[in-house]
Amino acid sequence: MPGLPLNRVLSEYGTTIFTTMSALAVAHQAINLGQGFPGEDGPEDIRAVAAKALMDGPNQYPPSQGLPELRQAVAAHNARFYGLQVDWQKQVLVTSGATEALAATLSALLNPGDEVVLFEPMFDVYLPIVQLAGAVARPVRLRPPAWELPREALSNACTQNTKIILLNSPMNPIGKVFSRDELHFIADLAIAHDAYVVCDEVYEHLTFDGAPHIPIMTLPGMAQRSVRIGSAGKSFSLTGWKVGYITAPERLAEIIAKAHQFLTFTTAPNLQKAVAYGLAKDDGYFNSLAADMQASRDLLGDGLRHIGFDVLPCQGTYFVIAGYSAFARDGEDDVAFCKRITTEAGVAAMPLSPFSMAAMPGGSGELPAEKLIRFCFCKQDAVLQEALDRLQRYLG
Repeated sequence: MPGLPLNRVLSEYGTTIFTTMSALAVAHQAINLGQGFPGEDGPEDIRAVAAKALMDGPNQYPPSQGLPELRQAVAAHNARFYGLQVDWQKQVLVTSGATEALAATLSALLNPGDEVVLFEPMFDVYLPIVQLAGAVARPVRLRPPAWELPREALSNACTQNTKIILLNSPMNPIGKVFSRDELHFIADLAIAHDAYVVCDEVYEHLTFDGAPHIPIMTLPGMAQRSVRIGSAGKSFSLTGWKVGYITAPERLAEIIAKAHQFLTFTTAPNLQKAVAYGLAKDDGYFNSLAADMQASRDLLGDGLRHIGFDVLPCQGTYFVIAGYSAFARDGEDDVAFCKRITTEAGVAAMPLSPFSMAAMPGGSGELPAEKLIRFCFCKQDAVLQEALDRLQRYLG
């Protein structure tokens, strides 16, 4: 075979921790509370719309920017929940999932040498996309237990080369929802440095205990420098559909659409029709989605505390962070602990250290010292209770 070098960024990446832990869970018949997918499919009426649209057709290429009815639905959703008034024809783009939305956005906005400020712990797709664009990542670490915005560190991370501040709220993996005051601080920095803010908001309808989700795009001076990314997968528990959507100012949406056409070009039309239907569902659906997920959070969190884990606050997402110091063996890091409870207790969780830049190829910094792991609670109650029973028998 030819010995020519392959892509340097991708060549450094091995099997992801998600793949590793899920495969280990299957091999040991463990309950998988590591990877974040719901324990049951989304609403039947939305799935019925997709099935009917599949059979009725057409099933040929839809417009690259997305079906007009879905783009209109996204614009209406922005206005309904956040008071955002956007032009669906010029400011809304449909993508094949939020990951593609991120890839299209970052590749469209970045040039080699540009700097991107990232908050860690971070979802593991952010760094490689930044690296593939030839940009430089500037990490800012949030620390437990409160995960407050480190304002001095963030200010120091922003330089004359800062092009993008990449934000995730509600935040995977730590369940943080950025407050209005924190968002104002980020917005002021973006304006001062003439930078864009790209906000991954896929968990926008999964906030708890009254914590409001506030798109940074709604703050003064941010409508023209923000890109907002949403996901049907998280809003409707249909993660396998991979339907995402971008809201951006016209100038940015236009160039992001060019990147999108060279990535996936378009997204399955029947799924787009079903998501358009779903976004128009009444408030009761979205309220019950959050309430049900909060109840699952409480079930798992209370059970973990009873066993002896140190459970940290969770304001949103599918995930709760727990400290395992009470059960750690000498020298046992979070990866080893998660593998042990997967193979011996029959419950898979996710170590937190792989969400740090220091653990990623081409990353920098030090691994976090805290003994923390992530549990996923978007499962049926019976599954969560069985997981707790297994952990109690093994650790208790």
